[in-house]
Amino acid sequence: MANNTYVKFETPEEIRNKALQLVEVASETGKIRKGTNEVTKVIERGEAKLVVIAEDVQPPEVVLHIPLLCEEKGIPYLYVQKKDDLGQKVKLKSSAAIAIMEPGNGKQLLEELGEKFKELKK
Repeated sequence: MANNTYVKFETPEEIRNKALQLVEVASETGKIRKGTNEVTKVIERGEAKLVVIAEDVQPPEVVLHIPLLCEEKGIPYLYVQKKDDLGQKVKLKSSAAIAIMEPGNGKQLLEELGEKFKELKK
C-alpha cells in the first residue's frame, strides 16, 4: 500500500482488478468521469455510483479530498495501485481518479464492489 494519507484502507488485489475491470466496462458501455475535477463535481452532485482512486498520485493533495467527499455523500470508493493502470482502462496515459456514473454492462460488478467496499471499511 502506498504511504499516502488519503489511502484509508487496504484494497485487496482481487478487488483492485475487479475495480479496473468495471472502469473499463463502464467506459465502453456506461458513463464515467475522468480526472480529479470532473470526479469531484459528480461526487458533490451525488451522481457517482463508485469512485476509483489511484494510490500513487503525487502530490497527494490532488486527491486528498476525494475519499472524504465520498464518505460525506455515501458513495463507495476503492483504490488501485497505479494511475497509469487506471488511465489505460479509459484510453488515457494516466488518471488519478475515475467516477462511474452508469455502470453499463458492469451493473452486477458495481453491486459486488459496493458490498466489498462496506466490508473493507469496517
